[in-house]
Amino acid sequence: MPANATNFALLLDLAKEGSSEKRRELLRQITDVFLAQPSDRSEKEAVLFDEIVAAVASDLETQVRIELSRKIADTVAPLRHTACRLAMDEIEVARPVLERSRALTESDVLDVIDKKSQDHLMAVTKRSDIGEKVSSALVNKGEDNVVVSLLQNTTAKIDRETYGRVTERAETSPVLHAPLVRNANVPLDMLHNVYLRVENDLRREIMRKFHGVSPAELEAALEVSRTHLSAAYGALPLDYPHAKEHISELTKAGALKPAVLVQLLREERHTAFLIAFAQLVDVDFELGQRLVDTQDLDALAMLCRGAGFDRGLFVTICIIIGNGGGGLSNAEEYGRIYELVPVAAAQRALRFWKVRAKNSNAHAA
Repeated sequence: MPANATNFALLLDLAKEGSSEKRRELLRQITDVFLAQPSDRSEKEAVLFDEIVAAVASDLETQVRIELSRKIADTVAPLRHTACRLAMDEIEVARPVLERSRALTESDVLDVIDKKSQDHLMAVTKRSDIGEKVSSALVNKGEDNVVVSLLQNTTAKIDRETYGRVTERAETSPVLHAPLVRNANVPLDMLHNVYLRVENDLRREIMRKFHGVSPAELEAALEVSRTHLSAAYGALPLDYPHAKEHISELTKAGALKPAVLVQLLREERHTAFLIAFAQLVDVDFELGQRLVDTQDLDALAMLCRGAGFDRGLFVTICIIIGNGGGGLSNAEEYGRIYELVPVAAAQRALRFWKVRAKNSNAHAA
């Protein structure tokens, strides 16, 4: 009897067999034969195999389904029905096909994401063919550990909108910080947006990414980031126009010096201080406001060091904006923070945050 006829006979026997033990043995036999040389199988034989195996798979014991899933996951045979059935199974069975099977279409994977567990979504993040639609669905439905795994998949395609949603989640999910910063394809402006939320070692990694960027690319990223920051952080203070006029007068008189910052703080002219600080260190107002209001001393030290402020001035500013709470006792710690900032890194930070005339004119208007 020809080999193809034998295979068909085995498939028909598998479909009709009622004994689970005999069905298991038939499945192993026909699977080994069929998958050994899948390219030698006719289209009709492949279709029949796919339909019958998919139909009987749910009646098999878990361990047998796991074994079958591993074999289906690594074959190039077009066994979509079987792969789909296994992908919707419990995670121990589904994991191999979800991670590796090329028989699953994008639509099949999206269906799994929509209907199955977080463990199933985690398995999907391991695939080598993740496109933008799948990435978006994983971020929409997945918990943070799923998003982390997606970001760590170097072959996954992620579009700007999805990166934006991950960046927003990172505002309140520190577990996303490192994989987001270390993902090679995150847009530069989004790295800028997340900079103030991450730890110092990740800030240094962001700075290294920006170090080799062309001025045009950097400015484009900063412009997008400034727009985002302005929208997210809110309107200007009510006394901004009056405070701006005061700082403009000091500037015209040549009196806007770093020491003025301490005077403005002691006079409780908070908005004027923020305007003067932003102008002296050359960053936009919203960024300076955010750093001061959140008392982000590491970032403030970066800017002050890069702008050439002396250690004593930085320490005094920290004591005052800390409302005197343990201020004097913390002076040594503030000084240490300042001295730990490498000058080269501080200069890169200033380039990174540099305000362009376009932005300054917008505020002046």
